[in-house]
Amino acid sequence: MRQVVLTRLHSLTREDLDWLPSPDGNTIGALLLHLAASETYYQFNTFDGLPWPMTSPETKKRFGPAMKLGDLGRRLVKGHDLPFYLNALEEVRERTLAEFRKRDDEWLMRIDESWSWGPTNNLCKWFHICEHESRHLGQIDLHLKSLRAARITPLS
Repeated sequence: MRQVVLTRLHSLTREDLDWLPSPDGNTIGALLLHLAASETYYQFNTFDGLPWPMTSPETKKRFGPAMKLGDLGRRLVKGHDLPFYLNALEEVRERTLAEFRKRDDEWLMRIDESWSWGPTNNLCKWFHICEHESRHLGQIDLHLKSLRAARITPLS
């Protein structure tokens, strides 16, 4: 899924990444950082055994606005070039892959009885991250189409 997301991003400018499609929407940049934030929070839960949504103060400062999106994300997640977002995505994914290499099928199938939507195993949690990325890819695609349409000046 990540490779598909990345294919959409080449040549996006800071202005493109900060473009807001509607007053209550989210920018492409905020959605990208949201993907990194979500994966980070799942890392804390599944790899470190921390209850949801426990994270370090540093993580909350770095990813909190992107995790929540909305007004906070619109206000605080902007002004970054594409490498900022790509680096965050890559850094987070490197940890995910390194941690997966340490684990086996027993770990994947381990059930968390206290998960918010009911007993859930790690496989389901990480599948959710994949589908979460797919969902936001759809939003990014819509944003890109709207951004291109906004750039076209009608003939008079």
